[in-house]
Amino acid sequence: MNEVLPQLNELLFSSVEGVLVESVEVIDTVVRVEARTTAGRAACPGCGCWSGRIHGSYLRFPRDLPTARKFVVVSLRVRRFVCEEESCERMTFAEQVPGLTRRFGRRTERLRSTLVSVGLALAGRAGARMTDALKVPVSRNTLLRLIASLPDPATAVPRVVGVDEYAMRGRAYGTVLVDVETRRPVDLLPDREADTLAPWLAERPSIEIVCRDRAPFFAEGATPGAPQALQVADRWHLWRVRREALIDRVEVRDLRHCPVAAGW
Repeated sequence: MNEVLPQLNELLFSSVEGVLVESVEVIDTVVRVEARTTAGRAACPGCGCWSGRIHGSYLRFPRDLPTARKFVVVSLRVRRFVCEEESCERMTFAEQVPGLTRRFGRRTERLRSTLVSVGLALAGRAGARMTDALKVPVSRNTLLRLIASLPDPATAVPRVVGVDEYAMRGRAYGTVLVDVETRRPVDLLPDREADTLAPWLAERPSIEIVCRDRAPFFAEGATPGAPQALQVADRWHLWRVRREALIDRVEVRDLRHCPVAAGW
């Protein structure tokens, strides 16, 4: 057994430092892995000072990726350290294992990243069905919460920005800003006022073109906010103007047979 444990440690926690496997037990459909941390000290999350003074220990039971269609639970013994910095508000703190645990986490980091990948690919309901097949069942709401907790991806300042309104609830509207070249949303503003749009554009002097609709508040915000930018109308609104002008000036018995009037 003494020869097997190092191999299990390399197999289960090859990418994690400071964890030692003590035993593995299979009970029906559950694999229980008993492990403990081995780091000599830990950094306080409050002040960042390192401490090697142990206050006590306790068990955590994060779920891990399944193996051989069996649930895997890690019985991990972690320690609580005493913060030796007198000015720190924390008296004690629990150690975390980078790449394996996080504060208040009930899953290992590799299981969490797998669920996030499923959620990003399939969203809620379909993703929940996939997790059942993978033997890590979670609800659709859990997948959505994991996706919502992800940090916003870094976005480059757009060269061509699209400005339009969106409905939040009832008659409350906001402003959506889109990178026209990549077709990716850039930001959401809480209203559609010129005084809100102008500062947003002023902070991004590299914007060259503002593509907007004919709303006066967008024009009043784009003119002082991005005086260097060319203001143009987007294709949808150009077609809308053309359609309205055609309907006003041409008598058509059945608009369904007119491609322009029908929005073609």
